[in-house]
Amino acid sequence: MSELVIKDLTVAVSADGTEILKGVDLTVRSGETHAIMGPNGSGKSTLAYSIAGHPKYTVTGGSVTLDGDDVLAMTVDERARAGLFLAMQYPVEVPGVSVSNFLRTAATATRGEAPKLRTWVKEVSATMGALEMDKAFADRSVNEGFSGGEKKRHEILQMELLKPKVAILDETDSGLDVDALRVVSEGVNRVRDTGIGTLLITHYTRILRYIAPDFVHVFFDGRIVESGGPELADRLENEGYHRFGVNETASA
Repeated sequence: MSELVIKDLTVAVSADGTEILKGVDLTVRSGETHAIMGPNGSGKSTLAYSIAGHPKYTVTGGSVTLDGDDVLAMTVDERARAGLFLAMQYPVEVPGVSVSNFLRTAATATRGEAPKLRTWVKEVSATMGALEMDKAFADRSVNEGFSGGEKKRHEILQMELLKPKVAILDETDSGLDVDALRVVSEGVNRVRDTGIGTLLITHYTRILRYIAPDFVHVFFDGRIVESGGPELADRLENEGYHRFGVNETASA
């Protein structure tokens, strides 16, 4: 049983000190799926990148622990090896590095030893097949020239192979058509069924029709302002964020 515990987390933009997160409290346990919803600019992605250790953000207060270990004291790669995984909204291109080499290097780092080649090839092939990815995809440079759907499938491919303790998915549904959303969601559900904790950040409810959350949290002005079950997502779909004082047209 793993547990990611966020307590009174405050975060500012490193460049100018602008405060973005203003006291976030959240606990994600193995097997739980937490959906964080909120308007653009509310701090959802800042939470994800702060947990992962992005240098753009400076933690000014609070704590983040994974199984009791201080996440904020870890380097970015140490956080990954400890069991944290971040699927980015806009994955970066890595020209010259093939997907196959990237995946095996990442697996070696997180597992502590290189996977046996024959077993690894079968594992990668089976996972790519489940994600409806062409095998030639493995020879391409990481994210270079990928479509939006290919980038997101590649993120989920990484997650399935690396088997983290807690996965943070930042707007995984962004830019996906219906078919790609289905395939990506099925991949998330496969990993979730193994018992990992999932923190799913989204702006819309459509992905929650495929990935059923246990908890839904409303993020506004850098903090969680309401929490509930899946019914809260339905209410947000019907009512929007107006009752929290949000002008959604302006926030977009």
